[in-house]
Amino acid sequence: MSITAAFYRGDKTFEVKQIEAEAPGADQVQIEVAYCGICGTDLHAYLGHMDGRVGFDRILGHETSGVVKAVGSDVKGWAAGDRVTVRPLDPCGDCPACNRGHSHICHNQTFIGLDSQGGMQQLWNVPAHTLHKLPENVSLRDAALIEPLAVACHDVRMANVQPGEDVVVIGGGPIGMLVAMVAKAAGGKVTISEINENRIALAQKLGFETVNPKEVDAAAEILKATGDKGADVVFEVSGVQAGVDLMTAIGSTRARIVMVAIHATKPQVDLFRFFWRELQLIGVRVYEPEDYDKAIASIAAGEIDADAMITDVRPIESIGEAFAELTSNPNAMKSLLQING
Repeated sequence: MSITAAFYRGDKTFEVKQIEAEAPGADQVQIEVAYCGICGTDLHAYLGHMDGRVGFDRILGHETSGVVKAVGSDVKGWAAGDRVTVRPLDPCGDCPACNRGHSHICHNQTFIGLDSQGGMQQLWNVPAHTLHKLPENVSLRDAALIEPLAVACHDVRMANVQPGEDVVVIGGGPIGMLVAMVAKAAGGKVTISEINENRIALAQKLGFETVNPKEVDAAAEILKATGDKGADVVFEVSGVQAGVDLMTAIGSTRARIVMVAIHATKPQVDLFRFFWRELQLIGVRVYEPEDYDKAIASIAAGEIDADAMITDVRPIESIGEAFAELTSNPNAMKSLLQING
């Protein structure tokens, strides 16, 4: 059977072509992919930052939704017609992290869609253990947000956000906005620090307090708003030095600072501030199964405004235009590729 797939070929180019679909392996499930989101990591690959890892014959994509088409001979519990999303982690099962129950940060992790073929193809074979079933009231379009939303759910869970706590999210991009939504649903009083006017407008539309460090002294404003206490929880999602400077300046006594962003270079951190206020720094990476379950439940309950997050939807044949637009449009939030019509 011939299917359409998009291959990354390097130098900001993709080749969309017909290939022969392969039957799922014994422990795999074949998914008819409905939608696939484009994430920041995909953009890094498109810009050539990950060529040594992904090569030039890679099908990208890991923010997916779809319907089970076929199952392998050893697969139990899944059947054709099941509506699903994919948790794209395939750990080794026998490294120090896996042996301690932390397989999501496996030392030998295969991240599906980067280290192996991803979801920007019409039929996709994935390990059965990666699947999560979708409730009927969650559309396949909205379900393409579950992977990045699970990142946010993991971040907020690791931060242990409590009702009534002052929370600051530094960086109002797609992940930052989702972190803010999940923290708000957990009862946090959330402020978003952002310099992009369109993202500020979106944050305000969604009911968040905002502060623009380009226009005001963000640290002073946040301290004033919290009665000079500072934020109980800070999420650093900007990935820039200014965000790292702000995260320590606004932390309350024993604040939990959560490092969400991936910094391209090692930032300078005010360790004296950690000593002085007994700050806590928490590293977070990807997600665990319970974070996927939480993300699915949050969308099903209407806690996440999917329409506000999804900027546009394009057919897979327009993948090149979609990536080019995202790299040049600072106002975009989440773009989806429609893989099957």
